[in-house]
Amino acid sequence: MYKISTLNKISKVGLACLDEQYIITDKIEEADGILVRSQDMHSMDFSDELLAIARAGAGVNNIPLDKCAEKGIVVFNTPGANANAVKELVMAGLFLSARNIPKALTWAASLSENVSAAVEKGKSQFAGTEIAGKTLGVVGLGAIGRKVAASANALGMKILGYDPYYTSGCEETTVYSSLEEMLPQCDYVTIHVPATDSTKGMFNKDLFAHMKESAVLLNFSRDKLVNDVDLLVALETGKISGYVTDFPNDALVGRDNVILLPHLGASTAEAEDNCATMAVRQIMDYFENGNIKNSVNFPAVDLGPLEKGIRLSFLTKGISEDEIKELLAGGDLKIKKSASAVKGDYGYVLIEVEGDSVPSLIFYDSRIIRHRAFEK
Repeated sequence: MYKISTLNKISKVGLACLDEQYIITDKIEEADGILVRSQDMHSMDFSDELLAIARAGAGVNNIPLDKCAEKGIVVFNTPGANANAVKELVMAGLFLSARNIPKALTWAASLSENVSAAVEKGKSQFAGTEIAGKTLGVVGLGAIGRKVAASANALGMKILGYDPYYTSGCEETTVYSSLEEMLPQCDYVTIHVPATDSTKGMFNKDLFAHMKESAVLLNFSRDKLVNDVDLLVALETGKISGYVTDFPNDALVGRDNVILLPHLGASTAEAEDNCATMAVRQIMDYFENGNIKNSVNFPAVDLGPLEKGIRLSFLTKGISEDEIKELLAGGDLKIKKSASAVKGDYGYVLIEVEGDSVPSLIFYDSRIIRHRAFEK
């Protein structure tokens, strides 16, 4: 029986995937797994019972990844599960900006008498532009960026893309290897990259200098990707014409050429269901089969479902699969198949062995952070 604790409200659709092998517990210290959305976990103490944390969403800045890795706690996220929800909001952001919709809504709501006449007289101040025929630059061609590119292309936009890890799959997009080369051509630029040390503040005065003065920047990824000081200078000097973001802050509120949305990117019933379902299924696959998919602190290793037999798993730091096999050889275990991978400092090894019962294994090698056994 596995005990699962939930932080924040987790979709009932996702929780319904849990079968009779799982129970929900309010006692976090007893949990084998935790399902979380946005709650900050950096100050939490983790028990030795905790095997995994699954984030029902993509961003994991609320989880102490290194601390978890050192304790052998696998952290999962759900990339792509909310991609359509974010894509639709990005497309809405394009229209909000192009047609001056926020200002028009505010003005229309202020009318109190002779409304029809006032509308005919005043509507010209909100005249906008069409997005068809305009050029959209997509920075980051992952799950969300690709959906945005496809939808914008279907609406008649010319699509340019930048992603240093791009290989294939965006036939409608002209992919550039340099942002400095792409940006001068774009009427709109939308950001879809993860927030890491290398991407923090990537949109700064140097990149703004390469953008069209009529360009609009859209950020539905993470606030840390844009240098706010440089952004405000670019807006105030007319270096770019507008900014649309899902991440409001004190510096941006009340500015005419900024459109703020209250972090609604993944706030749809469908996205919450998709993220929760994916998180639950990943944690179940890890618990029952030892497979790791979409972990942010350990590598992906997948031997498929354990149909019958014994499977051993090893979370490691600095020890190879061959070295672990040597350790197992001393226990007279016959290996049927294995798989392993390394991600940064950490590795993961899965090994299936022959036998009628789970062997009793004791390791004194500190390079093995945690090991488990599965039997069916």
